[in-house]
Amino acid sequence: MRFIVAHTSPDMDAITSIWLIKKFLTGWEDAHLKFVPAGDRIGGEPKGQSFDYAIEKIDKDEYVQVDTGMGPLDHHQTQSSETCAATLTFDFVKKDLLSHNPPVNPEKLEALERMVAYVLDVDHFKEVFRPDPLADYHDFSVVNILDGLKLEKPDQDEYYVRFISECLDMLLHDFENKIWAEREIRKNGIEFKTRWGKSLALESINDSVIKLAQQVGYVVVVRKDPRKGYLRIKAMPDKNEKDKGVDLTLACEKLKKMDPSATWFLHVSKKMLLNGSPKNPKMKPTKLPLSAIIGVLETI
Repeated sequence: MRFIVAHTSPDMDAITSIWLIKKFLTGWEDAHLKFVPAGDRIGGEPKGQSFDYAIEKIDKDEYVQVDTGMGPLDHHQTQSSETCAATLTFDFVKKDLLSHNPPVNPEKLEALERMVAYVLDVDHFKEVFRPDPLADYHDFSVVNILDGLKLEKPDQDEYYVRFISECLDMLLHDFENKIWAEREIRKNGIEFKTRWGKSLALESINDSVIKLAQQVGYVVVVRKDPRKGYLRIKAMPDKNEKDKGVDLTLACEKLKKMDPSATWFLHVSKKMLLNGSPKNPKMKPTKLPLSAIIGVLETI
């Protein structure tokens, strides 16, 4: 049998390490979990610190021990703030990832690198250096969810691992989407100017491009789905009630005249003009090309 060993009341570092092994180390997806007091290990002293000793043979079973036990996948024997169990475990499984046929795609690999970097940051308590460390939105995080789980369901270590591992599965998808969106904006984005500021249009099936483009400063973003033909125009929200920025009413009126057979929905905020949505499959996509949409936005 195969076992992964971690310390009791596992933190994000330990759980991420377990998740990496079960998800990406060939043959370890069904490994059983064991928990020991922090610093302890199963078996004798570690035989060495290289990854050659990460999988230990104990009697007839195989063990990997993470974030405890002073072995190759523990970091408590070093004072470095540039390493943690998750960074070590990621480096350990990366060789297996790269040997897959076909090899893991670059977006997934980069997504894992970014996720592990976040875990490293919080494992060394570096969130105190964020520009606004007391802001409540930081508390809507997987780290705080884990803290809440331990209050809601004390002493349920396997449950913590199972729950947070599912969160990590979902976050991996989200990070991959973000990286994909970054590349699509760079490669396919068409910049143009409106009276409100710099804007961007592109064809993409990835809806993440809209939010990401606004996060990097585009005031108006247009996304056309090349498969379904649907179109979304989204403008920056107002910072406050007094700051009245973009109003897409004129764009809506003009586009309705240009393509009256399409379904156009102007959100009450006047910041979103939708032509098709997974929330309303009855909407009819526009036949207008992206260049026509850009032309309207440039001239209103």
